Amino acid sequence: MAQQFTPEQHSVRLLKVGEQVRHVISEILTRQQVRDATLSAHTVSVTEVRMTPDLRVANVYVKPLLGEDEEIVLKALRTHTAYFQREVAQRLRLKFAAKVQFRADESFDEASRIDALLNDPRVKRDLEGEPSED
Repeated sequence: MAQQFTPEQHSVRLLKVGEQVRHVISEILTRQQVRDATLSAHTVSVTEVRMTPDLRVANVYVKPLLGEDEEIVLKALRTHTAYFQREVAQRLRLKFAAKVQFRADESFDEASRIDALLNDPRVKRDLEGEPSED
């Protein structure tokens, strides 16, 4: 009989498993356990892992240091997807091996764009408010 989770427990489980997957992939990259010249030449941050509700797909968000050669790094990571999937499955001993999908983390770019908008003189003027005339 399958164990039933409340929505809150299910959500927490997704976050926990995602964090465990992030930790495993980060460790593999940090220790340079993948034999790849591109990955050895770049420092790659695994910023987040989002698991699907059935825990069968792990969307892994990565960002190379300073955002350099992002497409090249993503291609190298995707080339070694099978290795990452095998390592995650072995180290976490999950019922099903999650399919790993590498994606570029756009959150830093989005944050920079929002910051630039907020620092625009016209927006600052509107945020500060104009003095009321009484």
